[in-house]
Amino acid sequence: MSVLTLGPKTVSKPKVLVLAGQHAEHAGVVETLNERFEVVRTATIDDAMAALRKDDFVGVVSDSGDFLPLERALVTQQASMILNTIGEGVCVVDREGRPNFMNKKLLAWPPHVREYVRRICSDAMSFFAGLTPEQLSNPIVTRCRRYNLPIDDSQQFLELMASPVLTPNGQVVQVVAVVWDATATRRLQQKIDAIDVAGRELMKLDADSLKMHSAVQRLKLLEEKIVGYAKQLMHFDHFAIYLRDPATNKLELVMSNGLPAEALNVDLYAVAEGNGISGYVGATGRSYICPDVVRDPRYVQGLDNAMSSLTVPLRMHDKIIGIFNVESRQRGAFTEDDRQFAEIFGRYIAMALNTLDLLVKERVEVSHKVADNVISELEGPLNDIEVDAKDVLDDFIGDDAMRQRIQQILVNVGSIRSSLQQVQKGANTTVLGVSELEDRPASSDPIINEARILVVDDEPNIRQTIAAVLRKYQARVTIATNGAEAIEILERDGADLVLSDIKMPDKTGYDVFASARKLEAPPPVILMTGFGYDPGHCIVRASQEGLAAVLFKPFRAEQLLDEVRKALAHRTVTAHA
Repeated sequence: MSVLTLGPKTVSKPKVLVLAGQHAEHAGVVETLNERFEVVRTATIDDAMAALRKDDFVGVVSDSGDFLPLERALVTQQASMILNTIGEGVCVVDREGRPNFMNKKLLAWPPHVREYVRRICSDAMSFFAGLTPEQLSNPIVTRCRRYNLPIDDSQQFLELMASPVLTPNGQVVQVVAVVWDATATRRLQQKIDAIDVAGRELMKLDADSLKMHSAVQRLKLLEEKIVGYAKQLMHFDHFAIYLRDPATNKLELVMSNGLPAEALNVDLYAVAEGNGISGYVGATGRSYICPDVVRDPRYVQGLDNAMSSLTVPLRMHDKIIGIFNVESRQRGAFTEDDRQFAEIFGRYIAMALNTLDLLVKERVEVSHKVADNVISELEGPLNDIEVDAKDVLDDFIGDDAMRQRIQQILVNVGSIRSSLQQVQKGANTTVLGVSELEDRPASSDPIINEARILVVDDEPNIRQTIAAVLRKYQARVTIATNGAEAIEILERDGADLVLSDIKMPDKTGYDVFASARKLEAPPPVILMTGFGYDPGHCIVRASQEGLAAVLFKPFRAEQLLDEVRKALAHRTVTAHA
C-alpha cells in the first residue's frame, strides 16, 4: 500500500482519496482513516483523477501497483493546470503538423487564428527538422524561432515563439510554441515611427526652404504642421500650446485646436499653485495626467464637458519654455504611454518653435552664423531626446523589433544635426538695418500722403527713424512710446494705420491690435518685432483676426513702404468711392 501526500489543507475534516485495491480496501486501513479524515473511494485511476480535479485532498491511498501510473497522471494534471493558468497561448505540434495540445488561452481564440498558429508551428517544425546535428547541438540556433502574425487585416498582431523538443539522440519530435497578443506593443511601435517622422518634419530646415519662405510663411507652416501632427499622430483633437513669457512668467497662447475662446482667454502664469494644472506644469516641469477633472482641485475649466486632461512641459534642455495641454470628454482618456509620447513630441515642438525664433530674429549677414547659433541652441535638447529614447529603449529589452524602431529616433537626431549643417552651407542673405531708412529722400506718395499713422515702439531710435521716413512721404505721424499710450491715442483720435512693436514693457502689440479692432472704423495694423516667434504669439493670434502685415527687424526701407502702401490701399479706394 502506498500513500501520496498532497499537502496540508485548512478544512475542518480533510479528505483522503482511496483508490480501490486489495490492500487499500483493507477494512482496518479505511476504519483508521475514517477516524480523522473524510474518505472518498474510487474504483479506477480515471475515477481518481476526476475526483482529484473536482475536490481537494490531503492524500491519496492506493496499492503499490497503482501508485506509479497515478503519480504520472497527477504530474500530467499539474502540468496541464500550469499551462492553462498562464496568460499566453501554448501549442504543441508534432512532426506531421498536428496539434497535440492547445491550452485554454489558445482555444479561446477563433478557429482561423488557431489554424494560423498551427501552420506557423508546422513551418517551424520544418525549419528545425532541416537543421544538421551540429546546428541542433548549438543552443543559440535551437533555442527559439520568432514569428509576427498579423491577424484580421493587420488590426491585431500576434507574436509566436517556437522551440524544438529534442530526443536524447538529437531528433526533433515536436515544436512547443508560446503565442501572445502583441497588438498594443505594435501600436506603440507605429506611434514611435510616426513621432520620429513628425519630429523630422518639424525640424526640417534646408537652405532652399529658408530662401523661399518668409518668416511669417515659415511661422504659419510650422503652426499647420504642429496642429496636423497633434491630431493625426497623437489623436489629440482638443489642445492648446502656451509659451512662457520670461519677463512676466505668463503662459501666452501660441496655438490651439478645438477649445472654446473663453477657455483660451483665461490668464495663467507658470506658478505651481493657484494657476491650474497648466501653471503647475509650467512652474515645475512635471507632466500631469488628470483622469477626472471633477475630482481634481487644480483643474481650470477648458473644453466644454471635459472629463480628463494631459499636460506636459515644452522643454529646451534645462529650461521650461511652455506647456502642451490636451483635454478629452472621456474620463481617464490618457495613459502613461500617452504621457511619455506627448513629452517626446513636446520636445520636438519646443525645438521647432525655438529654431524658428532664432532664424527670424538673427541680425547677422551670413547664413552660416545663423546655423551656428541654431546648432548651439539645439545641442542640449537633442541630447534630451536621446536620453528619452534610451529610457523607452530600456523598457523593451528582449523586443528586438521595438528596440529597432526606437533606435531610429536616435539615428534621426543625427539627421537633424546634419540638416542644420547643410543650412550652414546655404546662400548668404544680406539684411540691412534701420539706419538705412534715414537716408531716404523726401518724396510724395498719393497713398501715404496725409495718412494718419500711429508709430508705437519703446525703442526711441526705432520709432523716430520710422517716423522720419514716413514724414518724408507726407504722412501725418503720431508717436507712442508704449502700448498703453498708443491705446489712449487710438481711443481719443483714431488713426488710418498703426505700426506697433510687439514686445513692450506694459502692453503687447496684440493689445494694441485688439484695441484698434474695437474702434468704429478699425485701422489696419502692422506689427513689428525683433524677437522672431514672440512669446505672446501676437503674430498668429492677430493674423487670425485680420492683421495687415508683420515686419521683422531689421527691415529695409522698401519693405516698410511696401507694407504701408498695401495696408493703406483701402483708404485710397474708399476716398475715390
